[in-house]
Amino acid sequence: MEAFALKKALDNVRATTPLVHNITNYVTVNDCANALLAIGASPIMSDEPADVEDIQTICGGLVLNIGTLNERTIAGMFAAGERAGVLGHPIVLDPVGAGASALRTQTAGNLLDKLDMSVVRGNMSEVKALAGAAAATRGVDANPNDAVTEENLAESAAFVRVLAAKTNAIVAVTGAIDVVADAERAFAVRNGTPLMGRITGAGCMLSCLVAAFVAANPDAPLEATTAAVTAMGLAGQTAQKRMGGFDGNGSFRTYVLDALYRMDGEALEAGAQVEELA
Repeated sequence: MEAFALKKALDNVRATTPLVHNITNYVTVNDCANALLAIGASPIMSDEPADVEDIQTICGGLVLNIGTLNERTIAGMFAAGERAGVLGHPIVLDPVGAGASALRTQTAGNLLDKLDMSVVRGNMSEVKALAGAAAATRGVDANPNDAVTEENLAESAAFVRVLAAKTNAIVAVTGAIDVVADAERAFAVRNGTPLMGRITGAGCMLSCLVAAFVAANPDAPLEATTAAVTAMGLAGQTAQKRMGGFDGNGSFRTYVLDALYRMDGEALEAGAQVEELA
């Protein structure tokens, strides 16, 4: 990917301030809202079925995160997703913990089957569960056996491209090496730090950023998704460099938000570690 595409994607978020509707994980909802504000977007949260159609009508994108499912939120997800489909708004599915329980796996699959998803963003175990090919997940964490490595990168990218073709969506698999692909093209992103696994919500925040980036760049969803993944990884790296001797994961979480807030297109372009895969 040409570096200027990353800069343009972030610049468009800053310029347009997309309003993103989030039906998301109760554990991380505040972090999701703050991440959107930090990157230059605007959040709104609603999962009540009687409310979500009106809320989605005024928004530019939708995030469906299954991290804390209940029957009401499931109904809200379908109602909001159907409205987003009518309006042509991008929908990002975050299948948190898919593979860990029948309810999560079935709900994620039903959402993917019945709604017009723009992006699926999860770890490799969650994404494999959607494809019916998962090893056992570790709760909401990826199984180490599913990790994307330099040795299996080509095979992993091929799997992600196949799923993207099957779902007609961008698929973003995040981990030590991130893979973002549509049916034709795939990118590896090597930004990030293991410290991101020591806070709750890094993936949830990223899914919200993806929605903002895609809403602000409707003609380039693959590039927009890759830019969002890169921005979150770079924010993690920046936060890690800032940590001092008395800092822990609580400080790191705050520093990630600070890094997103201070990031601009030039910084994203300069720090990006993105490779297009053959």
